Amino acid sequence: MSIQAINVRNQFKGKVKEIIRGDVVSEVDVETPWGIVTSVITTRSVDDLQLKVGSDVVALFKATEVSIAKL
Repeated sequence: MSIQAINVRNQFKGKVKEIIRGDVVSEVDVETPWGIVTSVITTRSVDDLQLKVGSDVVALFKATEVSIAKL
């Protein structure tokens, strides 16, 4: 899968630094050149995206929401 276009302008490329798993939601810390960005996403999404420490991702954010796209 590759992202060809997206309407979210605020995005930081980075690597997953830490995942704190919960039963329903998990915290994903992404290390970017501008600092750490934390996203709270469903644990099912962590598993579906096969996110692991060191995964290359893009943190997409708008207002108070941060989404994750695996590269």
